[in-house]
Amino acid sequence: VRSETSKYEILFLDCSDEVLLKRYKETRRSHPLAVKGERIIMGIKRERELLRDIKTRADFIINTSNMLTRELRVQLSSIFLDDDRFESLMITVLSFGFKYGIPRDSDIVQDVRFLPNPYYDLELREKTGNDKEIQDYVMNCKEGPEYLEKFIDLITFLIPNYIKEGKNQLVISIGCTGGKHRSVTIANAVYARLQKSKYTVRIVHRDILKDSIVKKL
Repeated sequence: VRSETSKYEILFLDCSDEVLLKRYKETRRSHPLAVKGERIIMGIKRERELLRDIKTRADFIINTSNMLTRELRVQLSSIFLDDDRFESLMITVLSFGFKYGIPRDSDIVQDVRFLPNPYYDLELREKTGNDKEIQDYVMNCKEGPEYLEKFIDLITFLIPNYIKEGKNQLVISIGCTGGKHRSVTIANAVYARLQKSKYTVRIVHRDILKDSIVKKL
């Protein structure tokens, strides 16, 4: 029950079971709520049960599953130091290659294989969407800039509605064939636009080096 005399806010740091297990294994620690010899996941489940009521009363919820320390620091600053309205949403813009599979944690999946493919230009094949030559190649067509504007409009509409629903983590996956050229170019462009928003945004290029690795093998 909240005190009527003392004002306070509750910050709840959440994380997926998979990442929590990984963190415990990396530090070689057992969960304090797990019985001796019991699996760590059992302690995690008991902890979730004990904290369920606190989570429902929390003023702020941050999911740290895919968050770097500096990204957590930025979100904490936006809550307690800055005078901005905090939105509990972590956005990940992720590029990938369809031939390596669609990311399982995707909330939004975009297929940009309709855009011009630099792979067929031998001088550009080994470059990536992080290189200006590839970015110019992909975006130097009517469809590239037009698609980007339409997709940004869609995301801008969806984000407030996702927050309203209670979502605190959004993964936007953008794919091409190998995840090296077109998807990286578009993901970078989307990331640059979203960086100007009030949300915490990160970018991941999952498959950008895989083609090169496969060829070397």
